[in-house]
Amino acid sequence: MGVRQAGLALLVFVGGCGSSGGTAARAPAALPPPAWFVDCAVDSGIDFVHVNGMSGHFYMPEILGPGVALFDYDNDGDLDVYLVQSGGFERRASNDRLYRNDMIVGPDGTRTLRFTDVTTSSRIDARGYGMGVATGDFDNDGWVDLYLTKFDAPNQLLRNNGDGTFTDVAKASGTDHHSWSVSAAFVDIDRDGWLDLFVGNYLRYRLADNTTCTSPTGAPDYCTPASYPALPGRLYRNRRNGTFADATMSARVASEYGPALGVATGDFDNDGWIDIYVANDGRENQLWLNRHDGTFENGALLAGVALPQSGRAEGSMGVDAGDFDNDGDEDLVMTELTAEGSNLYVNDGRGVFTDLSAASGIGVASLPFTGFGAVWFDFDNDGLLDIVAANGRVQIVEALRQAGDPFPLHQKKLLLRNTGHGRFEDVTARAGAAFSLSEVGRGVAVGDVDNDGDADLLIGNNNGRTRLLINQSAAGKHWLGLRLPLGARVEVIREKGNSLWRRARADGSYASANDPRVLVGLGDWAGPVDVRVRWPSGRTETFTGLAVDRYVTLTEGTGT
Repeated sequence: MGVRQAGLALLVFVGGCGSSGGTAARAPAALPPPAWFVDCAVDSGIDFVHVNGMSGHFYMPEILGPGVALFDYDNDGDLDVYLVQSGGFERRASNDRLYRNDMIVGPDGTRTLRFTDVTTSSRIDARGYGMGVATGDFDNDGWVDLYLTKFDAPNQLLRNNGDGTFTDVAKASGTDHHSWSVSAAFVDIDRDGWLDLFVGNYLRYRLADNTTCTSPTGAPDYCTPASYPALPGRLYRNRRNGTFADATMSARVASEYGPALGVATGDFDNDGWIDIYVANDGRENQLWLNRHDGTFENGALLAGVALPQSGRAEGSMGVDAGDFDNDGDEDLVMTELTAEGSNLYVNDGRGVFTDLSAASGIGVASLPFTGFGAVWFDFDNDGLLDIVAANGRVQIVEALRQAGDPFPLHQKKLLLRNTGHGRFEDVTARAGAAFSLSEVGRGVAVGDVDNDGDADLLIGNNNGRTRLLINQSAAGKHWLGLRLPLGARVEVIREKGNSLWRRARADGSYASANDPRVLVGLGDWAGPVDVRVRWPSGRTETFTGLAVDRYVTLTEGTGT
């Protein structure tokens, strides 16, 4: 059937970072339940601290990085880690880091996470003030490449050579745009089987033109985006020869623009063609609907996703697309400033959305926070997509400043569990010690780092330490992992009338790249399942009788 299956991986985290075995240890009744996530970054070898180059001049770029990425650069079947560094504004040396996943699997199935810093041997030379990262195989050679976004420096396209090294081909490929870019996404806009590239740009800003802004108390503070003009995004069409054509004007995506921070792709109107959603900071958001002829039209206003229900533009940062209500279409979650509350836009299947931020409970739960990276993910494998958000202010918290805090912007993370029927509950208190830390959260990437069938989290903190949060909440629940090309949409059928819809994607969140594999929580369903795939080409196929609790590779043209 054209299906390649990996071995069974029914593993349960039992303590010790990255260590798991085949039998769950039952905690004594007197002990509290174990935390759902454990930070394994340092213990597993990821000892990375982001530096923003804070100068005392309140330069705006200081508060917007970094992004993070989970991707398999060496094709060994597990996720490696890429971390973006910003550093000082005069940075010349390369300080981004690439960590190879060298997970140790014991004879009894016990797994211990180990990461090795391979930046030097990879020949990655990431110059300039780093913002974010996108991942995708742009040249179809079977190896995942990197696109790095920058402030006041040319963006970089790093081609994966397949031998552990990377080559900067940005200039040769035509993608070395020099601007202030934050989020980007590889996406096949014309269904030709080759990934194109959308780059979101933020503000027309130079350090020399930095505006002096103050807080309500008169203290120096970071400015809002309204202080500077916005920049249009860029759309590059893949020429299929290692180069890209700048299609920004011909595709009409420069006709309207704002200060772009978040980018998410998906087929929002269910016409079989991928669209692009852009979250703008303090301006109307855009929904670029694919018109099948190389052009796009901004349909955000008519679709109900340009503005929230209040009708006022908000400070949109992170955004992700996913089917949280399992009705077969892509919904949107988006983070906003403190006191604005995150937004939930629910799709009716035709690309028309309803703002259910308040009714879902998401708005109220997120009101105290300024959210950045936000991701749909099923953390407990019950078949319902939950939400995680990394939070951190962009303007000074006066109480923290008066207390002498050196970087008074930090906030706690937020974990919202999908209870079904359109409602979410705040379960952050159960999530673990890492969720109790107050940090300046920015990029979030989700992926199964230890290949045990549940979703882990990689979180980048501004001027702080990277967190690798290993999931131990889904013990006993079943799952299915699927390897598919980016943009493929799947229906996983447990039984007639009981389906889950997911999409292979690396974009979404904020300035970050997710595990491109589709990981579907099945709850108590032990299988088998049928999987219906709508490929990026538009073709639909069905694969029947797939066993669960394993990763499976599906290939177009080999299904029914």
